[in-house]
Amino acid sequence: MAENEAAVQEPTPEPSQPPAQPAAQASEELPYQVKIEDVGPATKKVTIEIPQDLITSKLTEQFQELRREAAVPGFRPGHAPQKLIERRFQGDVRQQVCRSLISEAYEQVVQKNSLQVIGEPEFGNPEDLKLPESGNLSYSFQIEVQPDITLPPLTGLRIKKSKVEVLERHIDKAMKNLRDQQGVLIPIEDRGVEANDHLFGDLHLKVDGNVIWHRHDLEIVAEPGYIYGIKIEDSLKHLRGLRPGQTREFTVKVPEDHPNYDIRGKDVTVEVSLKDLKRLEPAEVNQEFLTNLGFSTEEELRNALREQMIERVTYDVQQSMREQVHNYLMQNVWINLPAKLSQRQADRVVQRRTVELMMRGVPEPKIQEQLEELRSGAADEAARELKLFFILQKVAAEQNVEVNEAELNGRIAGIAAQTGRRPEKVRQEMSADGSLMSMYVQMREQKAVDKILESAQIEEIEPPVEDDQPA
Repeated sequence: MAENEAAVQEPTPEPSQPPAQPAAQASEELPYQVKIEDVGPATKKVTIEIPQDLITSKLTEQFQELRREAAVPGFRPGHAPQKLIERRFQGDVRQQVCRSLISEAYEQVVQKNSLQVIGEPEFGNPEDLKLPESGNLSYSFQIEVQPDITLPPLTGLRIKKSKVEVLERHIDKAMKNLRDQQGVLIPIEDRGVEANDHLFGDLHLKVDGNVIWHRHDLEIVAEPGYIYGIKIEDSLKHLRGLRPGQTREFTVKVPEDHPNYDIRGKDVTVEVSLKDLKRLEPAEVNQEFLTNLGFSTEEELRNALREQMIERVTYDVQQSMREQVHNYLMQNVWINLPAKLSQRQADRVVQRRTVELMMRGVPEPKIQEQLEELRSGAADEAARELKLFFILQKVAAEQNVEVNEAELNGRIAGIAAQTGRRPEKVRQEMSADGSLMSMYVQMREQKAVDKILESAQIEEIEPPVEDDQPA
């Protein structure tokens, strides 16, 4: 049931060995004592002790500044007694100075010790952090840092490249897809559900009798697909013959890697209440059809589809070669991952996949329709993606690979052209939701891998029979 959303051969060096763990460090050049310890995979505990004289100095400075600006009834600005200012504003000032000292110390420690921090520091009891009445301020926090990585040889990899030819039968299939997209839905009144019918109704998912997800007035297609990240392989078997006004239930098993931990491995009851049933009648290839698409003849349209398909196939072949490099790196790099990044990385996987679809020209509504499927696979990919992310950042840094503004703007312009929007609007939206940075990182990684491919030994191979046509 689908919502209407619609082998590398390489040198074999020994995998890099775990880096030696550095001893706890202490900084003597900062105005406070600092100790940095390894407490887990790519995780460090930082202990800072801020001396009393620095605290006193900061408090005095803050109170003096406050005295110059504070409006105290009965006194002109800057003339209120210092003791009164201290008594009146003591709580707020001490809290502000505490935050300021902690923030300043964090920035200096990170910079001084060249820590490549991932995410935010984690304090044990942040609500207990306050300036002492006397003595030094001592506190600790944990941070996750980019792991140490030793790269294997990056030249002379043997990479396989599929030879793919766009044939007339591929264009025929593309024409069929286009006719389906431009087709119309015809109401069905004389039968129940059959293959590829479009169903309109309410959908409820239940576990142990409780509704965990529902959609009303939803359009779905009677074919294999995903609902709430759960793959439904045999929906037609369960729904065949169902007519408008009827309700039917069937049970499916939730995969063990489902993003919702509470329902993993459980049986889910799928309840379909059918309101309307329609079949798709593909559009006829006539002059009106061609004109609406901006073409004069069917030959022009087929030529345009061929060019589009060649471009997509070229991209897919390049992606396959990049994936072989990815596999080589994953097999030959030892890395100890931070322990608390899995969910953040799962979210990043979804965003990354979304950007990939945008770069391939998939319409935004179609991307939104595929988000559930993307999320369902994110948990599986998160650990691999996280490891690959760190490795590729290391590769890009060693090769001095960067993405300039012109390259970034060119990619944005391509997305804008595919989606019919202005480039500045696309950039603004991508900047707001974080996908612009994801695209920059992705482009940098691709450039780094393509640089490896420049020195690779490429072997062209025939594609398997089942893959002998462009997607």
